[in-house]
Amino acid sequence: MTKENTAHETEIQDDALLVERAKSDLEAFGLLYEKYVKKIYNYVYYRTSNHYDAEDLTAKTFHRALKHIPRYQQRGLPFSAWLYRIAHNLVANWHRDQNRRKVIALDELLLYHQGKQSPEGLVEEDEERRVLLRGIRRLPADRQQLLILKHVEGMTNKEAGEIMGRSEGAIKSLYHRTLVALRKEMLSESGS
Repeated sequence: MTKENTAHETEIQDDALLVERAKSDLEAFGLLYEKYVKKIYNYVYYRTSNHYDAEDLTAKTFHRALKHIPRYQQRGLPFSAWLYRIAHNLVANWHRDQNRRKVIALDELLLYHQGKQSPEGLVEEDEERRVLLRGIRRLPADRQQLLILKHVEGMTNKEAGEIMGRSEGAIKSLYHRTLVALRKEMLSESGS
């Protein structure tokens, strides 16, 4: 067993003990919250592109987890897989209920880019980011989720597979197909 596998198994076991405590101890649930809130928020933010909605959906994710933790059963997967599934379902419902696009306040944009580069460079960089985000948003939800787990959360194929309920090989294949589809989308959008 590799060092990475051992650490991964240890984390699953540690979480399992904490989850069992959290079924009757709010303080233990608070430790799980502190451990995973940033990851869940990041995941939700990248799926909604809105700070306020991400905060709201993250809170709902943990509220739902707290409500249902007494029925949670350890199945050899990380506890985070369960949280990501809850978040994924809430985001999917949010997208079904919403027909709006990302709105960025001008002050946020200026603060983010303050002092980074020339105005022309900012415009070009911002347009490239918009094209990329449009391409990603056109992908099916499972492909968007995979990109977030791998590139935002820095997960391995195995970890992403655990979250998404797929084998490591299936994740590798899905990732490759996703990158090919995204590349085609980007080339067609840029007119090349």
